[in-house]
Amino acid sequence: MRPEKTRSKLFTRRAAFLLGGKALLMAGLGSRLYYLQVLESERYQVMAEENRINWRLLAPPRGFIADRNGDYVAINVQNYRVLLVPEQAKAAATMDDVLHRLERLIEFSEHDRKRVLREAARKRAFVPITVRENLSWGEVSRLGVNAPDLPGINIDVGETRHYPYGANMAHVLGYVAAVSQKELTGDPLLELPGFKIGKNGIEREYDLALRGSGGSSQVEVNALGRVIRELDRQEGQRGKEVRLTLDMRLQDFVGERLKDERAASAVVMDVHTGEVLALVSTPSYDPNAFSEGIGAEEWHSLVTNPHGPLTNKAIAGQYSPGSTFKIAVALAALEHGIPADHRVFCPGHVQLGDRKFHCWKKYGHGHMELVDALRESCDVWFYDIARRIGVDRIAETAKKLGMGLPTGIDLSGERSGLIPTKKWKREKRGQPWHLGESLIVGIGQGYVLSTPLQLALMTSRLVNGGKAVTPRLTLEQIEGADVKPPEAPQFETLGFQPEHVATVMEGMDQVVNHPRGTARRSALVTEGIAMGGKTGTSQVRRISQAERDAGIRKGEDIAWRLRDHALFVGYAPVDNPRFAVSVVVEHGGGGSKAAAPIARDVLDETLRLTPRWEPSDIIPEAAVNTDEETG
Repeated sequence: MRPEKTRSKLFTRRAAFLLGGKALLMAGLGSRLYYLQVLESERYQVMAEENRINWRLLAPPRGFIADRNGDYVAINVQNYRVLLVPEQAKAAATMDDVLHRLERLIEFSEHDRKRVLREAARKRAFVPITVRENLSWGEVSRLGVNAPDLPGINIDVGETRHYPYGANMAHVLGYVAAVSQKELTGDPLLELPGFKIGKNGIEREYDLALRGSGGSSQVEVNALGRVIRELDRQEGQRGKEVRLTLDMRLQDFVGERLKDERAASAVVMDVHTGEVLALVSTPSYDPNAFSEGIGAEEWHSLVTNPHGPLTNKAIAGQYSPGSTFKIAVALAALEHGIPADHRVFCPGHVQLGDRKFHCWKKYGHGHMELVDALRESCDVWFYDIARRIGVDRIAETAKKLGMGLPTGIDLSGERSGLIPTKKWKREKRGQPWHLGESLIVGIGQGYVLSTPLQLALMTSRLVNGGKAVTPRLTLEQIEGADVKPPEAPQFETLGFQPEHVATVMEGMDQVVNHPRGTARRSALVTEGIAMGGKTGTSQVRRISQAERDAGIRKGEDIAWRLRDHALFVGYAPVDNPRFAVSVVVEHGGGGSKAAAPIARDVLDETLRLTPRWEPSDIIPEAAVNTDEETG
């Protein structure tokens, strides 16, 4: 065969092969295009839409907090913030230059400057950076007038938490602050920039209920993620409103009454419902400083303050209750067979081995019975009782009255106090109990520790007829909260004999309303209404014999931090008890001098603010009415 024909045939075959391959290729491409554009079009349209459309979570408004009368104590207010967009600033000037211009108009720290530059280097250039929050209207106005000279600077409006009553409610409400790394739980709300949660007090206890639920924003973005426009917005649901048992009129009065004390606390509660009407601890702090962002200098001054402004003394301050504890000891004596007419002679001290236990009254009270001993706070009578019934029986009654255990109030940070027993000392100290320690417990000293709230609870459980009332700070159950107060004040009976309760209350009546009572100068000024109570003084150090002989034991004679704590517990009205109060003045000296007058004024104001009530509606039949300079 000729070569030309051979080449022609090969060319024809190759051309046919190539044409066939091309046809197959086109058929494959067509099939794939049909698959992608027709069969899978809906899927890829959704994917493309997701690349163009972003859903963003929006923080909900935090729920308000109000007192029992509807007066708001925690609200949200507009928060003007100044933001810097780096790419806009750099387009017209340098970052340093813009910040320098801004500094001429509003104040911000060197720390803020460094933080802004650090965030600008880490984030994308179009992401806004917060320079400063909580601008005043004057600052906003100055920025608005000078806007042309501030490239990249924008004003943003949000919300921040505000506490209208400031320091007077700090220990009850707590505050909100930014979420820390260890507080992240997987809730996407917690990861939002600037989102704040409750860090203390009611804000922390009911944080989940107060948070609300987040909203959403649908925005269109470009390939770099820059927002072009907002397409849709669904606002979040505001957090629940929390209604407190507190009466702000009374809370303010108590705060004003305590303001001249270096360190003090007071609690007022309804003895039948457990509702806390006032709870004050001083000194305090401004919770607004925390929600706005507290400075390093202010924080340092708080944590180094020797009077403890960050501590809620009403629930976390632990003090020897002193002679206020004699209420529990007297009831324990009656409940364990010691009659009310048990008589003890007080010469001013009692001897136990080679140790002498002194009464507050140097030359003694003479012959004392139970009511006498409560009225005049005779230490020797209670030494004798403690020796007879022992520490364990005292502890049994004291714990029934709410001492030595957390009360369960809906506040974080509560301390339990301490009611010692023989078993406790053996397990905690590895030592046996000594009789002399029982004598000291009998006058509320030694290992015994209590909080002001526990003292108010002890008084309430006694004067309400022996019902196991528990304190609470919210008026209703709150869905989504960790702690749920009881729906109605239904409390079990503690089992005390009514006649025993009445005898102890008679002694408390005479403390205030008898000529020889230790708080006789602090009788209520409200006409026709009397209060009962018990003074107490808690030693912070042992008084030497030389000091006793020299008469150096009064507050004016020694340094403030070495003076005794002053305490008083009281209730009113005497004939139909409704309210209990406890007052502790740190290093205040004698309870009759420093604490009782405050308690009198507080109870008087409580009664003045309270509408008249029918005793038969709230007073159990068992709650019938049938000191010391230091003690």
